[in-house]
Amino acid sequence: MNILKSLISELSLAATMLLVFAGVLLVILIVSFRSRAVVFCQYLQTMTGIKLKPHEVARVFRLRGKDGVREFFLDLIIKEDLKQGPIKIPGGPDSAK
Repeated sequence: MNILKSLISELSLAATMLLVFAGVLLVILIVSFRSRAVVFCQYLQTMTGIKLKPHEVARVFRLRGKDGVREFFLDLIIKEDLKQGPIKIPGGPDSAK
């Protein structure tokens, strides 16, 4: 009988440890999904100079879906390029020969 009680207590300890481990993994998963948008917006600012907030992207996604977000980004990139002016292409028609 004593062996049965120790087996049950070990099983409950193992089950508790598994639940704690699953909880830690769940917290890590939630944090990674929440920080994904922030990291993407930081990356976008570094690469293109376009500063966005994650809630802006979420709003566009909620209103227009994935294609709407793509159009939103393209529009912002085009506007940013227009701010910089025309690009001179070497060997193009404007270059002196």
